[in-house]
Amino acid sequence: MFKHEKQLLHPVKVDRPNPTYAAMLQEQLGGGNGELKAGLQYISQSFRVKDPEIKDLFLDIGAEELSHMEMIATTINMLLGDELQATSVQGGNIQPHVLGGLSPQLVNASGSPWTGDFINSTGDLAADLLSNIAAEQRAKVVYEQLYRQIDDSGVRETIDFLLNREEAHNALFREALNKVQDKGSNQDFGVDENARLYFNLSTPGQYYSAPQPTPPSFQNPRSN
Repeated sequence: MFKHEKQLLHPVKVDRPNPTYAAMLQEQLGGGNGELKAGLQYISQSFRVKDPEIKDLFLDIGAEELSHMEMIATTINMLLGDELQATSVQGGNIQPHVLGGLSPQLVNASGSPWTGDFINSTGDLAADLLSNIAAEQRAKVVYEQLYRQIDDSGVRETIDFLLNREEAHNALFREALNKVQDKGSNQDFGVDENARLYFNLSTPGQYYSAPQPTPPSFQNPRSN
């Protein structure tokens, strides 16, 4: 069950309208590393999780990501201002001005629509947690790049808050990954000589030695 609280997770404000930056910020609304993708990915992954603690973690963070989406959409609204002015958008998409009546669209910064293909869900906890850690890291990168390209103090404060929340999610997913080191795809089927090969295809020389993976405790049932 989900419940909408009318108060935003964190207050948002902007110093002044900026339609061009609104188009850039669309990346975190409808882009491949944006808040909608993250929220639906974590919620979708939770459907198969049997560990109650990790299931709650996925649902809690997924729900928070939807609240981040609400913050981003509200910020885009403020940046778009109150007048249709597609000609003032120097780059990115102009859909809000010509199709949506200034309503934020589920598209990325270039106007490409959001798609369910962005969602990664395998049913394997280790694989999904690694995917989520990478998703949070990519979101941080995008937010950091957006932060550097605006001097609006209100927008910067919002991005700073979201960056810190992404860092919290990253840490939580890493802790959960530590809990499943002997489950799912982390139950390896063995470590033989093929796991210790390094193909030195660079000239001159190699910088890395051959890997020495730790033999797993898991026993292949086919060998019994």
